Amino acid sequence: MSTFLTARSVRTTPEGIFWEPSERWVRGRTGDITVVDSRHPVLVWEPGLPVPLYAFPREEIRTDLLRPAKNPRLGTHCGSQIFYDLEIGDELRENAAWTFPADDLADHIAFEWFRRSSRGLDHWYEEEEEIFIHPRDPHKRVDALPSSRHVKVAINGTVVADTHRPVLLFETGLPVRYYVPREDVRLELLVHTDHTSGCPYKGTAEYWSWEGGGADTPPNLVWSYPDPLPAVAAIERLVAFYNEAVDITVDGEVLERPVTPFSSTLAARPSR
Repeated sequence: MSTFLTARSVRTTPEGIFWEPSERWVRGRTGDITVVDSRHPVLVWEPGLPVPLYAFPREEIRTDLLRPAKNPRLGTHCGSQIFYDLEIGDELRENAAWTFPADDLADHIAFEWFRRSSRGLDHWYEEEEEIFIHPRDPHKRVDALPSSRHVKVAINGTVVADTHRPVLLFETGLPVRYYVPREDVRLELLVHTDHTSGCPYKGTAEYWSWEGGGADTPPNLVWSYPDPLPAVAAIERLVAFYNEAVDITVDGEVLERPVTPFSSTLAARPSR
């Protein structure tokens, strides 16, 4: 057992990059062209970034489609050494791929992902399942658990949700998210927006904004997954709120507003 654990352990490079081998079969495509077909990918965590990405051995990449970047994005991706443009037919996607300076990863190339960057490949697959935005972190759990806790949500002093049948979503590294049935939410106090976001663990979310005003109420505070991924099917069409910007009371206890990677993003949004 110790040999297996050692083989699967996360390694660290002198540059501060964490990486580990993955046993998943990963493919990346643009249109009907497979650019990456790898059975030996590695997961890479760059310093300061909370989510991983994949890097692939050169022999498992269509390197004939890569060109030295005309305008390399120097200083990004942990001081990467070489950037590549991806050329498919008449289309050129600048800085779609790059290498890392670490000796451990010298023979590997990483790619941008579509929906995370317009430079990336359009579709990614682990085995036969399409994945989005970024690879799922094998050291992270996402659990959606039905509960009977009493949850109330208030925005600027106005109660907008009150339920005894929430679904609690536990996601490693983030505060608990409280998903509330729509029947227990005062949706008439919210306005649906055209904003969407994607999550590799949950799916594609739709959003609402608070229309009651207030200096600390950024838009798109409220979201729902109308068609979540099977692993979190329990949150389907339920409504959640950013703990960072609303007041949530659970079983009579007012929760502190947490500080998370979303806090700065919310603060940067213009108030309604």
